[in-house]
Amino acid sequence: MARRIDVTGAGGVRLAAWEFAEPPKDGHGAVGEGEEADKPFVPAQEPVERGRVERAGPVEPAQSASSMRSAQATGRQRLSAVPEHSGRAEEAERAARPAHSAVSEHPGARESSGPSEHPVPADGRTAFPRATGVLLLHGLMGRASHWAGTARWLSGRYRAVALDQRGHGQSDKPPSSALTREAYVEDAEAAVEQLGLGPVLVIGHGMGALTGWQLAARRPDLVRGLVICDMRASALGAASQREWEEWFRTWPVPFATLADVRRWFGEDDPWVDRPNPARGEFYAEVMHECPDGWRPVFEPADMLASRETWVYDAHWEELTQVRCPALVVRGLDGELGRAEAQEMVRVLPRGQYAEVVDAGHLVHCDQPEAWRTAITPFLESVLSP
Repeated sequence: MARRIDVTGAGGVRLAAWEFAEPPKDGHGAVGEGEEADKPFVPAQEPVERGRVERAGPVEPAQSASSMRSAQATGRQRLSAVPEHSGRAEEAERAARPAHSAVSEHPGARESSGPSEHPVPADGRTAFPRATGVLLLHGLMGRASHWAGTARWLSGRYRAVALDQRGHGQSDKPPSSALTREAYVEDAEAAVEQLGLGPVLVIGHGMGALTGWQLAARRPDLVRGLVICDMRASALGAASQREWEEWFRTWPVPFATLADVRRWFGEDDPWVDRPNPARGEFYAEVMHECPDGWRPVFEPADMLASRETWVYDAHWEELTQVRCPALVVRGLDGELGRAEAQEMVRVLPRGQYAEVVDAGHLVHCDQPEAWRTAITPFLESVLSP
């Protein structure tokens, strides 16, 4: 179940925020039609068979931020120019794929405990204060509903709210000139303050992760912890923006049916290496029926305008200003490479690291159980008294 709460964002833009709760179950534990059977929030005991996450030591040596930027300038450091949602694996990443995922921590960060020290009620759930707020921010082209599984899982212990960011979902679609970085951050700030969520734990994916760390850097009083899911700190540049423009032109809109949407984005899209049903479902959720067929709820030109405001900039300096604990999570086949992710961990004053195998850019959609396993130890450490 989800309850809509309207928020007034920057410039008076109306934003739709959604407070999620676990769907009601009948006596046999069944959920309503179309609902996901989400598991309650419990500490991770054993790694899941696929996409498992295990503890590890310090992260491997990686390039410094300065050397990485230098390599970008000379073309020696590979910069992915494909859309950030494509799920295409880096060949070097595949060749070096480990047998398991890893979780590690910046040497100067607070050590994350093993089993939670909180008292555990009879139902097996960790006893976190229910009033603790969590704000979930989707990525470019996403919407709040993409966080439904995660939010319902968290709702037993937190107040979990997902935001349709401006230009997305059921929030207002202002002119493209209003789709600025400043406006996105001010919207998130307004949501935290108007909903009384602070100090909040922010979980962001892609562009939403960028908004999250910019908010944490600007308003440390509002953010107690941050999860950065598959978002790069490097400047992607003009080539990346051109790739996106060309990719939008390949969309065979309007789609005749939602099944066609799922098939194209999950199988036929030229940016898909192998069939990915979760990706197909992701895009089916951002379509609406028009007189001539199914079209996206957003304007592609607006998405390019949103991206224009951050794609040319590097964001390393902003990461140094994030003082709260921060977890960098990447899908092994995502757009954030291991070396860059580990450099982000080093730059963050209290950074930690996790990766999920068998997942692309849409980590929380591709491997939802492994995603939960990956972030559970971090959530426990951030919420410990």
